Amino acid sequence: MTENFGLDLGLAKLSDLSPNGFALGLHIRYASAHIMIQTYDPRWSQVYTEKGYMLADPMVFWGFGCEGTIRWSELDLPDRHGILDQAASFGLRFGAAVAHGPTSSRTIGGFARDDREFTDDEIAAIQTLVIELHDKSTPPEQLTAAQRMALRLIAKGSRHAQAASMLGISESAFKARLRAARERLFVRTTAEAIQRAQEYNLL
Repeated sequence: MTENFGLDLGLAKLSDLSPNGFALGLHIRYASAHIMIQTYDPRWSQVYTEKGYMLADPMVFWGFGCEGTIRWSELDLPDRHGILDQAASFGLRFGAAVAHGPTSSRTIGGFARDDREFTDDEIAAIQTLVIELHDKSTPPEQLTAAQRMALRLIAKGSRHAQAASMLGISESAFKARLRAARERLFVRTTAEAIQRAQEYNLL
């Protein structure tokens, strides 16, 4: 999901620090993450998604209301659905949460292990990595005029060769503009780039 975006090394380090997986939403805006990475037990992820637990998760609730770090065992918030107890049955017995960034573009992560509590040093290392990933994945405030035009033409149904001809450039140059737009928006496909650019009012 994130290859070639300069995030892989940080995510690999987070995996090393979280033996039982993690969930990280980078730049959550309008209840949707710019980039979402989840490495928990897939069975737990399925239960969590199917039951819509994100809206009731005390860790997520804490993450939107606070900035910093906290151990799951220190969360003093209602857990009416017993989400943390259910998570423990899938090996997520001990955990830490990290929240960073403005509430308008908040990054929230949960990190788990099943053998013991995270140490203060481990939590500090996780927090440092989360902040680095937050900074590296910041959505762009704007695209270049060339990138915007290339995406607009594809959005209107033009094929690569046709669009390149309209702009008076080679097809390879046109494809390079699309590739640059995709990289800037942290997506794999041009269709995703168009959608994300529209979401951020960049077109």
